Amino acid sequence: MTLPDPSTSIRRPPESKPEPNDNRVLVLGIYLPSVANHAARISADLLAGNLWQIDLRWAAVGEGGIPDGLRALTVLRLTERVPKFRILNRLLAEIDLAPYRFLVVVDDDIELESGFLDRFLAYQTAHDLTLAQPARTHDSYIDHYFVAQLLGVEARQTRFVEIGPVFSLRRDGFAHLLPFDEEAPMGWGLDFVWPVQLDAHGCRLGVIDASPVRHALRKPVSTYDYTETNTAMEQFLNDRAHLSHAAAFVALETYPLRASEQAHQAGNRSGTP
Repeated sequence: MTLPDPSTSIRRPPESKPEPNDNRVLVLGIYLPSVANHAARISADLLAGNLWQIDLRWAAVGEGGIPDGLRALTVLRLTERVPKFRILNRLLAEIDLAPYRFLVVVDDDIELESGFLDRFLAYQTAHDLTLAQPARTHDSYIDHYFVAQLLGVEARQTRFVEIGPVFSLRRDGFAHLLPFDEEAPMGWGLDFVWPVQLDAHGCRLGVIDASPVRHALRKPVSTYDYTETNTAMEQFLNDRAHLSHAAAFVALETYPLRASEQAHQAGNRSGTP
């Protein structure tokens, strides 16, 4: 792991504004009306930013009513359970991606810090990451401990970005990863194939530690079958070039947190962003 000289690292302050006339972000999410979720709060947090023009679209899956606060943002209603990445492809099929600089995918069970998207996308831009995810706070459910937040670190260039609960794909990655491969319908395994696909085109991946998310509402795999999904992942990976866990969980570069940001990160150490 290489720690670069902070004076030479690529930097842009979190408050930096996007390029004029190129500030549109598409956010796609899926929520389950029948179980506890944070979709309404997530929507309010994402739409509260002032640096980006956000187009937020939710799909509601399963039984249960649509809350009033989400009615205008819910563009797809499915009463039967459909795998996550098939739903995302259905949403994407109706959208012209050309105007968007970023595609951000969110789950419905995360908690975001105030101003999350402005800060997160500024870091993704500053470190030239085609694909990025926020780190998870230490009190989150964590599937791969590699993505747990590192205190004192701003971001890491990595060979791994997980499929959820949040990831962001910049425009230069659209042609390489979209539409999502539905042979991994719940997404399991995509995060070991994506690095191979993006590396072939010179694209960088990374984890943003300075803008983490909390993922603690529901235990992972509590709303679908583990064995079935894991079997599908094994079959998916057998047929595709992919990284092993050991090869994926590597930080190619680590960028120290600037002094001006240390107080902000310290304020979030209690767990809730």
